[in-house]
Amino acid sequence: MGGAPRRLILPPLSAAGPDSLYQQIVDGLTREVSEGRLGAGAPLPSFRALAEDLLVSVITVKRAYEELEREGIIYRRQGLGTFVAHAAADRSREAKTAHARELLERAVREAGEAGLTRKDIVHLLNSVLDEGEPKHARKRG
Repeated sequence: MGGAPRRLILPPLSAAGPDSLYQQIVDGLTREVSEGRLGAGAPLPSFRALAEDLLVSVITVKRAYEELEREGIIYRRQGLGTFVAHAAADRSREAKTAHARELLERAVREAGEAGLTRKDIVHLLNSVLDEGEPKHARKRG
């Protein structure tokens, strides 16, 4: 299936962050899958091992794994462990797209409440996109 579970490199978790600890784990693992660092069939650490690495409770990791399993990103096999699902990259991309849409909807709502017009919002979005895009990738125009 993919060998021994590798040590996951996730960003440090923060209890003061905007998301719960378990959601930070879900987001981190989803990112690892969507960016190709965790491929289909890759073994994941046990609840206990990941909890020790991240300095969180086993219950927090269990909840994150359960959420990822519900989303179809990972699967568990009794006695064998937890693994990245074969459709995980697609599921991860779908989840990230849905989350991005929610964020954009919230941003548009906030911009509207601030009195920005549709044209202002589009201009602002294009400005943000231009700032985040490498210069060599920008269209010349």
